[in-house]
Amino acid sequence: MKIFVMAFKVLKSLFRRPATLGYPSVPREYYKNTRGKISIDIAKCIYCASCQRKCPAQALTVNKLEKKWIIDRLRCVSCGYCLEVCPKKCLAMENNYSASALKKEEEVFEGA
Repeated sequence: MKIFVMAFKVLKSLFRRPATLGYPSVPREYYKNTRGKISIDIAKCIYCASCQRKCPAQALTVNKLEKKWIIDRLRCVSCGYCLEVCPKKCLAMENNYSASALKKEEEVFEGA
């Protein structure tokens, strides 16, 4: 009896499409509200550090004197709290993820 159950499952899986994607050749399709990486329009930023204070993971560092905005992507939990408190709305959440890295490096954005 167990042989028939297994044969049924094998035949059923032959006529279905695969459950996984062929990732490198078929890119993933992201949904509209997917939480991805944080991006910044550095020209609009006033370096008020409200995003830094609101970040629960402490992934953001804002230095007003040096005009630097630093994000540690490995610490960021993509919660979106920094987007809500930004007075100039210079932060945005993209719906794709950041690229994988070989080293633990921070992304530094400097003011113009």
